[in-house]
Amino acid sequence: MKVLIDTCIIVDVLQKREPFYIEAMEIFVSVSNRQFVGVLTAKSVTDIYYILRRSIHNEKDVRKVVQTLFNLFGIEDTFSVDCQIALQSSINDYEDAVMVQTAKRIGADCIVTRNLKDYLKSDVPVLSPSQLLDKINGLI
Repeated sequence: MKVLIDTCIIVDVLQKREPFYIEAMEIFVSVSNRQFVGVLTAKSVTDIYYILRRSIHNEKDVRKVVQTLFNLFGIEDTFSVDCQIALQSSINDYEDAVMVQTAKRIGADCIVTRNLKDYLKSDVPVLSPSQLLDKINGLI
């Protein structure tokens, strides 16, 4: 199974944000154990880098963390066509519409995010972290 992971899930782990940290970390462990293929968009990586740089203030440490993400997750580009098609989407949040379009183009089976309400009109299945963990553990 190929899962496009939203930026918030990654930041939940990297910043140990409660109460989201535990489930997000379980997703990292599941990817590491090859229970599914976790994918980030290149745009998510740049957003993560920016967020980390503002909180860590150490360029070398931030780059180490980003390298670890490259080692753990697949990285997919968002193409200009994804951005153009997303403009026609019925999803109100443009950034989320781009994520859905990218997920469709790369053949992702689903998107995992905490932001389910903004993805209600997605034609790619969207799961919360707990729903994804239940799915990979055979509970749904």
